[in-house]
Amino acid sequence: MNPFNIKPENIVNEIHEFNSKLAQGFNTLSELGEIEVGVSEKKAVYKEDSLVLYHFKSRTKTQNSIPLLIVYALVNRPYMADLQDGRSMIQGLLDEGVDVYLIDWGYPVSADRYLTLDDYINGYINNCVDVICEKHKRKNINLLGICQGGAFSLCYTALHQEKVKNLITTVTPVDFHTKGDLLSHMVKDLDIDQIVDTMGNIPGEILNATFLSLKPYTLMGQKYVDLVNILDDKQKTMNFMRMEKWIFDSPDLAGEAYREFIKQFYQQNGLVKGTVEIGDDVVDLGKITIPILNIYARDDHLVPPDASRALEGCVSSKDYQALEFPGGHIGIYVSGKAQKMIPPSVAEWLSDRS
Repeated sequence: MNPFNIKPENIVNEIHEFNSKLAQGFNTLSELGEIEVGVSEKKAVYKEDSLVLYHFKSRTKTQNSIPLLIVYALVNRPYMADLQDGRSMIQGLLDEGVDVYLIDWGYPVSADRYLTLDDYINGYINNCVDVICEKHKRKNINLLGICQGGAFSLCYTALHQEKVKNLITTVTPVDFHTKGDLLSHMVKDLDIDQIVDTMGNIPGEILNATFLSLKPYTLMGQKYVDLVNILDDKQKTMNFMRMEKWIFDSPDLAGEAYREFIKQFYQQNGLVKGTVEIGDDVVDLGKITIPILNIYARDDHLVPPDASRALEGCVSSKDYQALEFPGGHIGIYVSGKAQKMIPPSVAEWLSDRS
C-alpha cells in the first residue's frame, strides 16, 4: 500500500509535462528579442558627472502647477518606477496630471569612491532642485523619495525646507533598528571601514546578493521553478525578464557615501536620533513642518512597516498622512493593484496642496 498515493504513471506524466514546458520555453525565450524598460517619453534637462535629470513628457492637457522631483535610491536603477506600459508609477502620475522629473544616478566610476552624502544631498539633489525651480520660475517644488531616496529626501528637506513645498516618502526607512529589520541585523556589526578601505566603490553584485538572501527561497529558488509554468506565454515571460533585468542591473555604490550611510543610518540609527551629519549640518527631522504623505508597504521585507511609520513621531508637520499599500517593496510600483492606488492617491494629495 502506498501511503502517499504516488503512482509511477503520475510521476512519468509530470516529468513529461515539465519537459514539454521547458521545450516550449526555449522557443519563447528565443523569440523575446530586446527587453525594453522605461516606457514614458522623457528628455535629459541637466547632467552632472554620472547623474542625469530627466523631465517626462506630459500625457494630459493640464498639469499640476508644482513640478514633482522623484529621488530614487543609489541601489538598482530608477526605471523600476517606469517599468512597462500599464505597470509604471510614473506613467500613472503623468496620466493624473503630475509634472514629473526624475534623478538617474547613473553608474559610479572608480573616481567616485570619495563622493560623500554631502555631495549627493547638498550637491546633486540641491542642484537638480535649483534647475527645476529656475525652469518653472518657482521658489520650491514637490519631492518624492523612493526607499533610500526617501531617506535622502528627508535629509534634504530638513536642510533646505524652503525649497520643498510638499514631501512624499515611499517605502522609506526612518527607524533602522526596528525588530523585524533583517537587513539592519545583517549589517549592525559590519566592519564597514575595512570593506570600503579595501574595495573603494562597493560592487552592486554584492549588494544585490545581500538583498536576495533576505528571502532566499522565494527570490533565488521558487520563482525560477514557477517560471516553467509561464514559459508558454510570451507576455508573461517578457514581464518576468523585465523584472530580472532590473534586479541584476546593479550599479556600484560610491565608497564614502556607502560608509556614511551604513554607519550613520543603519548602525547608529541616526535619522531618528537626530545625529546624522551631512557635511557641516546635522539633520533634525523635527525641523520639518511642511505637508508629508508617507506611503509604506504592509508586506515589505526590505523596509518593514514599523521602520517607515516611525516618521510621524520624528517630524513637526501638522499636515501628516500615512498610506498603507497591501503588498511588498517592489509591488508598490509595478503591481496592478498599485497602479490603481498609488498614482491617484499621490496626485489627489498633491492637488489638494497645490
